[in-house]
Amino acid sequence: MTAATEVPWGPAADGLDQPYWDGLVAGELRLQRCSECQTWIWGPQSICPECYSLDLAWESTEPVGTVYTWNRSFYPFVAELTDRLPYTTVLVELPNAGNRRVYGILIDDDENPPRIGDEVAGFFEHVEGEPWPLLRWRRVEAVNDTEGATA
Repeated sequence: MTAATEVPWGPAADGLDQPYWDGLVAGELRLQRCSECQTWIWGPQSICPECYSLDLAWESTEPVGTVYTWNRSFYPFVAELTDRLPYTTVLVELPNAGNRRVYGILIDDDENPPRIGDEVAGFFEHVEGEPWPLLRWRRVEAVNDTEGATA
């Protein structure tokens, strides 16, 4: 059994989402985009849902967006989140990728729950000993506060 199959995240067995995970390793958020009609696609597909082209590519996009919806979890669905209870999952709308939406964990949400429309920025969290990083989110105001504190 490889390390990729021992954790509850990583590439699917069919390999369709492999470029997404390779992007995270490289520090990039990669989503599919149709080469014919330029439609951004998420989750990974074999065919464009708009024009039915088979000519799909993986492109990097800036991991910034707005909270479309969110959920607070009090139960650790994966062991890696036990020390983060409760944790907040956000569905983030990406304006630079045709408003496609991707999920992730919101970090540093202890004091104030997110609001729909909050601006967030993604980063890539490397879990010690695991091959695949995870996409995480922080509110843009928290990112700016952190940068100001170190400047």
